[in-house]
Amino acid sequence: MENETKLENLVEAFSALSEGSVSKRVYEALKRAVVQLQLQPGNLLSEADVAKRLGVSRQPVREAFIKLADVGLLEVRPQRGTFVVPISRREVENARFLREAIEVALVRKAAQLPSLALVKELDRLIELQELAQKHNDNAEFLKLDEKFHCAIAMGVNCEMGWRIVVDMKAQMDRVRYLSLGDATPIPKLIEQHKAIVRAIEAGNAQAAQGQMEIHLQEILKSLPAIEEGNPTLFSG
Repeated sequence: MENETKLENLVEAFSALSEGSVSKRVYEALKRAVVQLQLQPGNLLSEADVAKRLGVSRQPVREAFIKLADVGLLEVRPQRGTFVVPISRREVENARFLREAIEVALVRKAAQLPSLALVKELDRLIELQELAQKHNDNAEFLKLDEKFHCAIAMGVNCEMGWRIVVDMKAQMDRVRYLSLGDATPIPKLIEQHKAIVRAIEAGNAQAAQGQMEIHLQEILKSLPAIEEGNPTLFSG
């Protein structure tokens, strides 16, 4: 019954996705289920079961499993099956370090050549984030947070940089989801976003860099408490 419920959640997530190929939609639905802990560390996933529930062939599911294994969320064990991987504190810290290096460079570039269009888009996303916070919708806030950081990369024409960030931060995303609310109050994250935008708008590259560093180091403050409070989700 528990596994049925998990797959039902997966079906809902898949049905809500309307853009992209079947393979991409399967991947995004599975990734979202893992990040939002509907599929938890140690859960066994069957390629055949997932394909049947989603009404797709096994090929896009197989492709999604492989890609999720590449980004560190699943582990394919020969003769045993495919399992959701526990959260690794070391991998989270490493991913955060690398993410900061890339995103600090992106925001510095954005501030060096400030764009009114980019500032308006970032302000729009912040307004939507405040609305999500008002409705206690952590999943929606996480989605809008993603769009905020993506917009900065797109604003300086560095799509490749964002693709690299997306892949490397998969381990981080589960911790970010767990941290929202108690460990890391959303209003605090929104205020940090505002500070980043104002620095970009002012053309102050040093301030933009500093604000992004503060923002991306926030997870380090909450990580120990999250691991202590959720020991079954983390690797030993």
